[in-house]
Amino acid sequence: MPELLIELFSEEIPARMQQKAADDLRQMVTNALVEAGLTYEGSQTHGGARRIVLSVEGLDAKAADVNEERKGPRVDAPQPAIEGFLKSTGLSLGQLKVQDDKKGQFYLAVIRKPGRSATEIIAEVVPETIRRFPWPKSMRWGSGSLRWVRPLHSVVCTFDGEVVPFEIDGIRSGNLTRGHRFMGAPTVEVRRFEDYALKLSREFVIVDAHQRAETIRAEARNLAFAQGLELIEDEGLLKEVAGLVEWPVVLMGSFDESFLAVPPEVIATSIKTHQKCFALRNAATGRLANRYLLVSNMIARDGGKTIVAGNNKVIAARLSDARFFWDQDRKVKLEDWAKKLDAITFHAKLGSQGERVKRIEKLSGEIAAIIGADVDNAKQAARLSKADLVTGMVGEFPELQGLMGRYYALDQGVDPQVADAIRDHYKPLGPADTIPVSRVGQAVALADKLDTLVGFWSIDEKPTGSKDPYALRRAALGVIRIILDKELRLPLSFAGEDLLAFFADRLKVYLKEQGRRHDLIDAVFALGNQDDLVNVVKRVEALSSFLETDDGKNLLAGVKRASNILRIEEKKDARSYDGDVHINQLIKGEEKALHSAITQAVGQARRAVENEDFEAAMAAIAKLRAPVDAFFEHVTVNDKDATFRENRLRLLNRIRQATAEVADFAKIEG
Repeated sequence: MPELLIELFSEEIPARMQQKAADDLRQMVTNALVEAGLTYEGSQTHGGARRIVLSVEGLDAKAADVNEERKGPRVDAPQPAIEGFLKSTGLSLGQLKVQDDKKGQFYLAVIRKPGRSATEIIAEVVPETIRRFPWPKSMRWGSGSLRWVRPLHSVVCTFDGEVVPFEIDGIRSGNLTRGHRFMGAPTVEVRRFEDYALKLSREFVIVDAHQRAETIRAEARNLAFAQGLELIEDEGLLKEVAGLVEWPVVLMGSFDESFLAVPPEVIATSIKTHQKCFALRNAATGRLANRYLLVSNMIARDGGKTIVAGNNKVIAARLSDARFFWDQDRKVKLEDWAKKLDAITFHAKLGSQGERVKRIEKLSGEIAAIIGADVDNAKQAARLSKADLVTGMVGEFPELQGLMGRYYALDQGVDPQVADAIRDHYKPLGPADTIPVSRVGQAVALADKLDTLVGFWSIDEKPTGSKDPYALRRAALGVIRIILDKELRLPLSFAGEDLLAFFADRLKVYLKEQGRRHDLIDAVFALGNQDDLVNVVKRVEALSSFLETDDGKNLLAGVKRASNILRIEEKKDARSYDGDVHINQLIKGEEKALHSAITQAVGQARRAVENEDFEAAMAAIAKLRAPVDAFFEHVTVNDKDATFRENRLRLLNRIRQATAEVADFAKIEG
């Protein structure tokens, strides 16, 4: 089957942009091809340091012919009108069809438009895609008007092995690409993706980003293993480095052992940030080694000795800076660092970082008292939690905030539990991150996130659509994860109704990802005053199990029937039927039995809910199934006697009230 091959070759593309660029190229080109009437079987994209590649397999050689129908004048219209229509369509009178409508007969022209060739369509689609390409940042060069992430040198565009000719800003499409910048051929002729990838491989270019990454991973592990070391895995760094090289060669470097006196995370972060190198640890002890791995983009004649020597010098300089920050920062007490937070603005409407820390300290103490954490330790951890933000080390490596606070706290003799809480109070940073282990850490982490949420809610800076500049959704999810994972009974009513609704939405997202039904969460929150997330989840779980039973399904149907009747009658009568049921007006056995069953079920369910035995509450409500079924089968609600009718409507309301002991059944789907 015919195949379309596109390669856009330029100067080095930032690694962070490569994957999205490849995805954008696929989407823009394939969408345009389909809109033009072409279909295809599959596609693949690849991003690299100097090229973005797209292959579209099984592409039609020609778009399908199209029949266009054009309505003309009535058959009894004046001759000039008919002749004008014939001229506009290019058809003769004998080629027109006659059709009927409400106003009579009219002429219909069926114009057959032959589908265009794929080559013609591609020659329009690819240049237009290049002109409209959505790079986050782009540039112009020379005297041309084209914008690209870096100067664009060439465009390979072949269909079924033949060049699709076009020109864009002086660049003519062709079938010539280039090999590796230093080791490959300056020109490589290609036809289809299969020979494209093979020929470039011979010229020291691995086109597939995944293959480059796996090559780096395998070589790194093997090289480390040979020296009794282990690679400290870093998927983000691996992906970035795979985007920096075309022919990866892994080499091992080293640094002076004296630098190991600096915290290992500092060393790993320094060599990663500045030199894109991987840290190693001793396989036997698990401690950081004074070795590292770098990824070169070429096979050096001296085996990489010169490259390693150069990197060793740069890394030594970087680690010297890190050691300087480490030594200087430790000369100042964390309490003194914390005082400098008063001069740093957290938000124009929410005050300084210092003011925020005071709020977190107070809230940490209150939360600690509720969840059983040491109040003094929680308040001290909160007071010192942001102190490392003004240190030299965190100024150089912001990603080490919290972690450095822990190291400085331990160095200054602070209680280890407090030090760990300083490190952990940012957790969890995402769905894959862990939560604080200790109660003290949990108290400070909750206080930090809740202060953020309450603060931004108070100034009406809430997430809108996909925009969430202050990561408030992540903060709410962090609160939810900590509370549920540790089953903390922390009431969130202080947050206010609007923010509590936001927590409900985040909880729905969180539970939905675990396979829970969102309507059941709505049914529980609809009861009002549901500020205990652990309690909510227990209710949802019990309700979910109950509704999977026959009793649950049938009772739900009965409750919905009762609610629908009530809604209709209350709307018609412009009143509610929430008064007491008059027992002396219950004349049928089924309504007497239902009233008795409701009274018993409500009492049992209420006691069970108070004891948080929601399974028992559901079991009590389940007993209503039979009397509800019998009531609807044998009792007419809208009795001719207005007294009986009103009393029975009140009885229906009692069904609704009884189930409301566990959830609002009206919110449940089905």
